[in-house]
Amino acid sequence: MLHLPQADGTLLRWQPSGSPIRPRAPARPLTRIAFAAAHVVADPLAPRSPWDGRPAIDWEATLRFRHWLWDQGFGLAEVMDTAQRGMGLDWETARELIGRTMAEARAHPARPRVACGAGTDQHELRDLTDLGRIEAAYRAQIEAIEGAGAQAIVMATRALPAIGAGPDDYAGLYRRLIAAADRPVILHWLGEMFDPALAGYWGTTDRAAATETVLGIINADPGRVDGIKVSLLDRAHEEDLRARLPAGVRLYTGDDYNYPELIAGDGRHHSDALLGIFAAIAPAAAQALEALAGGDLGRYHALMAPTVPLAHEIFAPPTRFYKAGVAFLSWINGLQQQFAMPSGMQSARGIVHYARLLQLADAAGLVLEGDLAVARMRALLILNGIAAP
Repeated sequence: MLHLPQADGTLLRWQPSGSPIRPRAPARPLTRIAFAAAHVVADPLAPRSPWDGRPAIDWEATLRFRHWLWDQGFGLAEVMDTAQRGMGLDWETARELIGRTMAEARAHPARPRVACGAGTDQHELRDLTDLGRIEAAYRAQIEAIEGAGAQAIVMATRALPAIGAGPDDYAGLYRRLIAAADRPVILHWLGEMFDPALAGYWGTTDRAAATETVLGIINADPGRVDGIKVSLLDRAHEEDLRARLPAGVRLYTGDDYNYPELIAGDGRHHSDALLGIFAAIAPAAAQALEALAGGDLGRYHALMAPTVPLAHEIFAPPTRFYKAGVAFLSWINGLQQQFAMPSGMQSARGIVHYARLLQLADAAGLVLEGDLAVARMRALLILNGIAAP
């Protein structure tokens, strides 16, 4: 039994329901591509400040979490926003993580699919002053990713809005990057709710005009584009965009609010998935996707629906701090031994938020071991002066 702090300043008596969804491998092939974007676990014993220099990573825990996702049938989106790319994870550490992840993926029985984020963050933003420098930075990271055996995701970069790039600049740069890659790439449209520095991406703040730029880039060479990940939290826009994509080009939803309906589809089109929320709701999502593959839409929605309130809380504004919720649930469920994040990002959310996550995760069947969850949450409550030692 715990007394959990609530938004109105009261304490709620709470205990876990004891009805978890047990993680397991899918019983049939999935009919949706499902990438889970994974977080990284910091090493609190490393003799360095969490705010200075390269982050200290607990490699064993970080890789063990990836195996947990793979064991449930997910592909992996590596070194993306969920891994605190640009918010605590630098390129050199990201490159090391890519190498370690690919070694583990090659040894895993499922031979899981891995796609990795390519950006420009090996350079300081102030040094990326023109398109030539930005392109060279992108190419170097794409080459490193493909050299490691992974697929490249061309991440949105802060450098293009910073130099005031226009739609034609984006179109020319992206077409060159797509042509230069060894295999089809995944494009990446991340909204400013995830990173305020990306406001005006594609050279405009007009979403309709930005969409035309994106479609022009894809239509110029659709065979070289696997798909596009869209994280705008705008269901209607995503449905319109995916209906306009050329045949064979996928829409990977990054909408952590509307994912159940977007993945299920409208009878003509559906979204595949590249989602940070999947790292937090893996057992429910995996078994929902299994049900969808078997034609059981009722069970699909029954498993997915309780995860939506949890997703809304994890991704509540400021949305960019959602990674803290992913790491919290990993810790609560015993998937890592410490609630520590690069740059100390666990402090980006308050105790009321974490209490709410625990309640909502339990309601979705995602508190895997009740006694452990209670013990760990009690420790966090004590730290925050809410429970007695």
